[in-house]
Amino acid sequence: MAFFESEIVQEEAKRLFTDYQELMKLGSDYGKFDREGKKMFIDTMEALMERYRVFMKRFELSEDFQAKMTVEQLRTQLGQFGITPEQMFDQMNTTLNRMKSQLEQSSS
Repeated sequence: MAFFESEIVQEEAKRLFTDYQELMKLGSDYGKFDREGKKMFIDTMEALMERYRVFMKRFELSEDFQAKMTVEQLRTQLGQFGITPEQMFDQMNTTLNRMKSQLEQSSS
């Protein structure tokens, strides 16, 4: 069975996309959140990033041609911005850590 024909892959891709869109909509009001709301947002974003990282690792490990092409397309697109997928994840983690740090400082 081709990678993208897998019901599990299709379902997780759909859930990741939907969860990300909902989180981004919610995040537009981040500045209005109380401390607990900000903490929940950061925790949810970290969990989503980890799910995305695992999902992409499945693509990388797959022998399926389409999966390999998807990884290459992502690398090419990110390469246009001068970054690799690994750097993208690192930057996201850095941003989330900075948000956590600001949250901790604001409560002291």
